[in-house]
Amino acid sequence: MRLMLRFSIPAKKGNEAVADGTLGIAFKNLVEKVNPEAAYFHLDDGCRAGTIIFEATEQLSMAEINEPLFAMLEAKIDIQPAISLDELLEKL
Repeated sequence: MRLMLRFSIPAKKGNEAVADGTLGIAFKNLVEKVNPEAAYFHLDDGCRAGTIIFEATEQLSMAEINEPLFAMLEAKIDIQPAISLDELLEKL
């Protein structure tokens, strides 16, 4: 199943994570873990944010994805199923 993970990082924690290097580590670990088909990093309401599209596997639990973002970056996280336009049109 394809999932869309959206996250935002509070400005203060994001600034600290940039300064101590944990922001890059957290992003690298996330990308290596989920092997995304797309990854975008942007602003959301003035905070560092990202949107990652990936295929869920049975071996990958949400805790493996969420916990490092919570612990390292105090991130707010939203994960939901997503389908492509082609997949949607096939179902209509």
